[in-house]
Amino acid sequence: MFNKILIANRGEIACRVIKTARKMGIATVAIYSDADKNALHVSMADEAIHIGPPPANQSYIVIDKVMEAIRQSGAEAVHPGYGFLSENSKFAEALEAAGVAFVGPPVGAIESMGDKITSKKIAQEAGVSTVPGYMGLIEDADEAVRISNDIGYPVMIKASAGGGGKGMRIAWNDAEAREGFQSSKNEAANSFGDDRIFIEKFVTQPRHIEIQVLCDSHGNGIYLGERECSIQRRNQKVVEEAPSPFLDEETRRAMGEQAVALAKAVGYASAGTVEFIVDGDKNFYFLEMNTRLQVEHPVTELITGVDLVEQMIRVAAGKELGITQDDVKLTGWAIENRLYAEDPYRGFLPSIGRLTRYRPPAETAAYAPGTAPGDAGDVVVRNDTGVFEGGEISMYYDPMIAKLCTWAPTRAAAIEAMRVALDSFEVEGIGHNLPFLAAVMDHPKFVSGEMTTAFIEEEYPEGFNGVDLPRAQLRRIAAATAAMHRVAEIRRTRVSGRMDNHERRVGTDWVVTLQDHEFKLKIDADPEGSTLKFDDGQSLRVTSDWTPGDQLADVTVDGEPLVMKVGKMSGGFRIRNRGADMQVFVRTPRQAELAKLMPEKIAPDTSKLLLCPMPGLIVKIDVEVGDEVQEGQALCTVEAMKMENILRAEKKGTVSKVNAAPGDSLAVDDIILEFE
Repeated sequence: MFNKILIANRGEIACRVIKTARKMGIATVAIYSDADKNALHVSMADEAIHIGPPPANQSYIVIDKVMEAIRQSGAEAVHPGYGFLSENSKFAEALEAAGVAFVGPPVGAIESMGDKITSKKIAQEAGVSTVPGYMGLIEDADEAVRISNDIGYPVMIKASAGGGGKGMRIAWNDAEAREGFQSSKNEAANSFGDDRIFIEKFVTQPRHIEIQVLCDSHGNGIYLGERECSIQRRNQKVVEEAPSPFLDEETRRAMGEQAVALAKAVGYASAGTVEFIVDGDKNFYFLEMNTRLQVEHPVTELITGVDLVEQMIRVAAGKELGITQDDVKLTGWAIENRLYAEDPYRGFLPSIGRLTRYRPPAETAAYAPGTAPGDAGDVVVRNDTGVFEGGEISMYYDPMIAKLCTWAPTRAAAIEAMRVALDSFEVEGIGHNLPFLAAVMDHPKFVSGEMTTAFIEEEYPEGFNGVDLPRAQLRRIAAATAAMHRVAEIRRTRVSGRMDNHERRVGTDWVVTLQDHEFKLKIDADPEGSTLKFDDGQSLRVTSDWTPGDQLADVTVDGEPLVMKVGKMSGGFRIRNRGADMQVFVRTPRQAELAKLMPEKIAPDTSKLLLCPMPGLIVKIDVEVGDEVQEGQALCTVEAMKMENILRAEKKGTVSKVNAAPGDSLAVDDIILEFE
């Protein structure tokens, strides 16, 4: 076995590999850019080596710099994680030439299966059903338009060396095909150093289901069930689960056997994933094979008890697989939610800055990858992360900062565990998608398992604007916050020292207003808690150990748990619960009466301005002063976190001023264009 491994990656996946290497008694080496000098993976590793400036194309994906770090450290093997150099055959060749083991598949398998075009040709030759498309190289936008018309719209424009949603666009017409081709090439070049593009038919109403395979260099290969990855945004996965609520055992076996056969056909040895599109009749079509560890691998580990990173390291060291297909048992259900540094209220645009507060829910202490499912109890909570409180979220890398996972014996129990875990997750200082993830966990289509890859665009066509909670849930929150307000008021009167009997000074009648609902109630407190009596006759019993200043409230309302993120504001609280982010006002009856007379604050008019929606770099300005633009017309392109974002006109207008130029770095709400 190896004595020292270098992890050619960063963030949560580098931390994840370090954990297993440590368990195996293997020393680890981290690499880092200027932006990552204080990163978590750097502090976790046994040693760390600096490799260059923040942009990945000047550090993490520069093969010579990584090879120099390997020479300096004396590492015997390299785990590439995912992204960056994980599917780069030239990197694998360089390692082979240097006598360093690659914790991944052979070079030939990377070249044949890691490349989307080649892999589709091999799949077709092997008799695997594939989605119609053009597998040849595409020279320019004109050829892309012609091919798209031959296939028939809609089409998917994809980077051949792509992954993680980078370099992917859906085109519904010639204009979008032309525009998408160029953006995909740019993103592919920046993210992978390879701008080759191919086009395939975009299958509407599909489910995205993938098979995890594991092979060794001795001819053994197995599959470890499937993962459902249908909930995606901008072709990037957001929620994954294992197993799929859609597949039956017969389809699972057929997909698994086909995936293993495909892997064996190219001499695959390591962990890999074969991705399929599955239609409503359970017909499945090969999409691609990812010759690396997947982001969502934890859900497979949770239902199988197999540590995939450990198996990858063992295979790279020449060992045979220690398990057979008959040993693979799928137990319980696992769900993964990806926590992104992005603002769901601003079109999910990237957000950067300092994590002023980062408190994940407590992980299950008894659980570790490789632990048999259920050994840690009825519910498992796992959080794979690469950040820490006080750390910076950089604009240079992928916006994912954590993967929150739950496991339980049933899907319903795993979902409920995830709801509580999301409500318990504290993140401040940046925009984040926790409210959106919580909303998905409560959505009827997700709960029923009847979702497709079009889930987000169909269910949130106007974007995410928060959640309107049911009145019953609002009543529970009203009861809890009224009880909390009473505690805060008692604290305040004690500090003021105005009265000996502090509790007598705090009233019992309150009016709670939230999400346009008003609840009038009376508090009857005792040493064990409070009984909240509403004016319609209903009563709720509230108990909690919350104290003023706590930013997380773990409350029990009529015997049922209620977890809320709490922020103080004048006259009440800012509460986050189940996807709702709301202001909760707790007032005396007289204060509530007067509040209704207060005028509403009018927001400033920004209708004649194009504001930068995220911190980013201006790539291109498409208009000039005096240009008349039409609704939907491209105005400029902003790059952030390796993604190009095209900003379009919301209505017809004439450009009166251009305030930015290509190469400019802008902050949120900086003015890019002004209109007459």
